[in-house]
Amino acid sequence: MRAIPRSHLDQVLADALDGKCVQDPAEEVPTPLRVVGTPHARNGLPNPGYQLEGNLCSGHASCVPICPAQAKYTPLRTQARWSASVTLVTRAVVSRVRIDGNGRATGVEYRTYEGDDHPTGIAERRADAALVVLAAHAIENAKLLLASGAANSSDQVGRNLMDHPVLLTWGLMPQQVGAYRGPGSTSGLEGFRFGAARARRAPFRVEIGNWGWTWALGPPDLRVAELLRSGGAAGRGLFGPELRRTLGDRIGREIAFQFEMEQEADPANRVTIDPRHRDALGNPRPVLHYDLSEYVKRGIVAAKAVSDQLFALLGAQDHTRFEPGPAWPGYFEYQGRPYAYRAAGHGAGTHIMGDSPADSVVDAWQRCWDHPNLYAVGCGSMPTVATSNPSLTMAALALRSAERIHHDLQGLAREGALSP
Repeated sequence: MRAIPRSHLDQVLADALDGKCVQDPAEEVPTPLRVVGTPHARNGLPNPGYQLEGNLCSGHASCVPICPAQAKYTPLRTQARWSASVTLVTRAVVSRVRIDGNGRATGVEYRTYEGDDHPTGIAERRADAALVVLAAHAIENAKLLLASGAANSSDQVGRNLMDHPVLLTWGLMPQQVGAYRGPGSTSGLEGFRFGAARARRAPFRVEIGNWGWTWALGPPDLRVAELLRSGGAAGRGLFGPELRRTLGDRIGREIAFQFEMEQEADPANRVTIDPRHRDALGNPRPVLHYDLSEYVKRGIVAAKAVSDQLFALLGAQDHTRFEPGPAWPGYFEYQGRPYAYRAAGHGAGTHIMGDSPADSVVDAWQRCWDHPNLYAVGCGSMPTVATSNPSLTMAALALRSAERIHHDLQGLAREGALSP
């Protein structure tokens, strides 16, 4: 697998920004700028020596939620390597972990169903096990533990929910920059993750988006609708060749920055369950309590000030605008100015790792302190989320836990606790 090259947009920004400085309002000295490539585990450039599964990146900047070309990791790749001893149960949702009187997990209860939009034929099932692993990510792992009354002697299950709150800013460059070419992002600005300013505001990284204004305002076809309504002179709509020329000019000049904030662990940000809120199978839905601290809000304020300076250095027209309403559920005002954030979907916390069962849920192996044969694996174990996407950390933690789980299973086999 070879490195993903810079996009044309990355190169344009590097030419304009590298070596320049901007003033972070929380920092005493100006911060130097340098466009840095972002590591990718993605098939892009052909490599005759690499066995390709799926296809090469087609460069359409449509990576979310699933790569349409299968150029990056997919669970199907892992499932294809499963041995005959692995059974995948589909149309089944775990509802509870079973815990015996000695505090050991004995298996799970789950509900099967038929149909899709309107489940029918719901049936209660049970799977017994000598060792149980929860790997449903931060929110669902916490929900299952809460629904099971498990692993919560510390009162930390569900607490410390974190994400990377994202400030989006967008504008139009004075020239064509090749928007919508490449993966969603291939480079960023990393100089705001470190330094003394961390003591005063949340640190952040700046992701350079190759997908234009899509995350902020939606896909390009929405710009078509806007131009049809009032894109011409005197508020008249644009049509025909004029519409095509205007649309091609604007879309090719779109630029957006994504400022991803580090969010500190806060016990008040949490997942809970409520018997009044259940899904179609009768399982409790997760109830989220989530807000931004002053520390994170100050990070967003600093990021917006940095964005203003970046657009000025680039000669770009800033089109960023935040308004209260359904388009921006993360809208807030700070010191009289409007801001808004979106969720990155990098859920973490909720069953944090620690050195003591008094203030954490899992140990260094992601094994629940309260139940020696129950593991809660994933980003929920992370006590902090830092400024980087958590996927690689999650994978490393899972591989480390897998070694311990293998060791535990060998011990259970020696004790005769495992069925053949």
